[in-house]
Amino acid sequence: MVHADRGRNAIRDRARAARPDELRNIPWLDALSATERRRTEVALVVGEAEPGDLVCRIGGSPTYWFGVVEGLLKMSNDNADGTSMTYSGLPPGGWFGEGTAMKREPYRYNIQALRRSVVAGLPIDDFHWLLDHSIGFNRFVMNQLNERLGQFIAAREADRQNNPDVRVARNLAALFNPVLFPGVGELLRITQQELAYLIGLSRQRVNEALRTLEAQGMIQVEYGGLRVLDLAALRSSALAPNSISPTSLPQDKKQ
Repeated sequence: MVHADRGRNAIRDRARAARPDELRNIPWLDALSATERRRTEVALVVGEAEPGDLVCRIGGSPTYWFGVVEGLLKMSNDNADGTSMTYSGLPPGGWFGEGTAMKREPYRYNIQALRRSVVAGLPIDDFHWLLDHSIGFNRFVMNQLNERLGQFIAAREADRQNNPDVRVARNLAALFNPVLFPGVGELLRITQQELAYLIGLSRQRVNEALRTLEAQGMIQVEYGGLRVLDLAALRSSALAPNSISPTSLPQDKKQ
């Protein structure tokens, strides 16, 4: 159920049927009719990805539509100079690649596990069957595409500003998106080093930005994660660099 040289066989060998608790963490199943859901639950499989495993790779042909049940993945691309550009983090509840699955075209990005993760896969033929038969599923996919478009527009605007604090705010707002990542809730389990990998900044610079955002009451840094306190303010600050001022910074907190 993967399309990468590294990790492909390992994840496929670990693939199994989804447990009831894992099925409860797949948000779009509730949009299906009873008949559609029974058929889909039989088709769904899950597998464990180890840190560094590629779930999808550039140029690979899609055979599954994927989602994150547990853990953290990242979506990235390779530049001509050998560097990597990260498009998005993918926390629990996030399903991705619906555009690629719909068009059955090769992947234009890599999906890599940042930590041990549980990944669910729906065979692409079953994905298309739901598109042909389920109104509820179509609504879910349309909402996904619309929300992701807005996310990438916001990312483009934040990158143009070249402000590290804005980049951190934008990435956090994206990871706390309740439509794309309903499994996150108010507490995102992520380390500052993982966040630094996603944003492309040093851990120290990310820590400074987090303390600034925390001082302004948008987030709370907790052991092993970040809690959102004001998502609307976090989203606004991601597009308004002047709204983030490095004042009254609290003391560092361990993760």
